[in-house]
Amino acid sequence: MEILGITLFGLAIPLWLVFLIVIIAVILIWKIIKFAIKILIIVIVFLVIFFGLDLLGFFDAIQNLIAGIA
Repeated sequence: MEILGITLFGLAIPLWLVFLIVIIAVILIWKIIKFAIKILIIVIVFLVIFFGLDLLGFFDAIQNLIAGIA
């Protein structure tokens, strides 16, 4: 009776090992995607705060304050 699986480079890889590798790969890819989404959200929040402060003239006030001191 032949074991079900994949033959790769002359090595017979069992089907359960193939499924295990696929499941581990999917979990790792999902963790990478979650990390990338968290970083994207942090960057978006930072940019929104930055643009909001610029819209309110915060940086102009700091620039005028520094120019007035010098």
